[in-house]
Amino acid sequence: MAGASDKARYYLEQSVPELQELIRKQIFTKDEVSSIAKKRSDLEHKLNARGSSASDYARYAEYEMNLDALRRTRAKRLGIKAASHTGQRRIFFVLDRATQKFHGDTSLWMLYLRFARKEKANKKVAQIMTSMLRLHPASPELWVYAANYAWEERADITESRGYMQRGLRFCNRSKRLWSEYLKLEMLYIAKISARRRILGLNSNSPQKEPIQPSEDFEQDLIKLPRATTEDTGLENTAASSARSTNEESKIISSPALAGAIPIAIFDAATKEFPDDPTLGTALFDVVTQFSELSCSKRILEHMVQYLMATTPTGAATLTCYIRQPLVGLVAASTLLPRALIDVVDRFELAMQKVNSLKRSPEEVRTREVVSQQTIKCLGTYLEFPELDSDIRAVLTAMIKNAWDHCLQLLKTRSSRSKDETIALLRILHHHGFEDLMQQGVTLALAMWPDDPQLMTINSQVGALELHH
Repeated sequence: MAGASDKARYYLEQSVPELQELIRKQIFTKDEVSSIAKKRSDLEHKLNARGSSASDYARYAEYEMNLDALRRTRAKRLGIKAASHTGQRRIFFVLDRATQKFHGDTSLWMLYLRFARKEKANKKVAQIMTSMLRLHPASPELWVYAANYAWEERADITESRGYMQRGLRFCNRSKRLWSEYLKLEMLYIAKISARRRILGLNSNSPQKEPIQPSEDFEQDLIKLPRATTEDTGLENTAASSARSTNEESKIISSPALAGAIPIAIFDAATKEFPDDPTLGTALFDVVTQFSELSCSKRILEHMVQYLMATTPTGAATLTCYIRQPLVGLVAASTLLPRALIDVVDRFELAMQKVNSLKRSPEEVRTREVVSQQTIKCLGTYLEFPELDSDIRAVLTAMIKNAWDHCLQLLKTRSSRSKDETIALLRILHHHGFEDLMQQGVTLALAMWPDDPQLMTINSQVGALELHH
């Protein structure tokens, strides 16, 4: 115990010059400094005694962070230029000791990293990240954090890819890591595409008309003799322009911008999970977030083709198959009517595949999931007031058709998804499908009579009937 006290006293003595400076510059009073010294003494003795925990170190670091924030606020208010590195150095010292003693506690490492990033101590961040990943290579969350830091703070796609690829060597069974890697590559393509659009490098960008000088302007110019290619040793303008156009077309047709890397990631991920279509669905959802990219259509087609070839009757596969034509389309799009026709055909084909399962438990679950997800997908378009009345009528008919499949399962008491049923009833209520909603509530209450949410929805249906 004496050794612990000596160590605590040694650490406290090192902070004496800092405390004296705070008094001298009148940032803190003597009583406040005495209180700070006492609090530090208590915390140091607790850390150096037997049985100290990770929470003790976190509490000490949090106290020092709050103290340093107060010191900075007072110094700024008083107009005093005080050294800021002392508080930062002390917090780093506490957290460094914490991670050395409890190197298996990832929460301490994340606390250390977040503070270093807040202080913009980039070299320290790199050191912490290297040590953390060396000790926790099987933690997908840490690899994702490191990759996001390299991309968001340093804008370094090479370093970010390196973290993702190294992480997948250790965590190749992590679905989240595969999804985040795909998202990173889609973000990079989006960034490059936006940059090319701003610079006017896209092939479909309009060419600007050259400005023709006026006659008055030409009168003020001194005409020089025209230089030829023999004089300059350069290529003629036509050849140079042709070469520039060829280089531009090569960049535009680059496999990277065409989605080759996301497709390769999808193929590698599905090899790790060959019989799990839920991963394919998760990756499908990632790509739909970037529907404005020209390559997203090609990537989604590749994904759906793979899912339909491997698990053609899976609920996740059929849901993606039905949703694909609508990805990226808004209510005012001229392509929406044709896409809705495609969705109708795909839904009917999906139900035929479901019927081939011949009333097995898988058939019930697949029918329920596909119908529910179709209603949710189509319901989002009814939110737009500018939607054409004919298209709205088509959407209403499609929702009723999908809801009939859900009702059939409720009538036969085959439905197992109470939460999804309640969510669909709320969607129907939101869009004014009272007739569909009433029958569904009655059947749902027969299956789950004591559910308070269903009782609330039932009372809302009753109120609507009285209103009408």
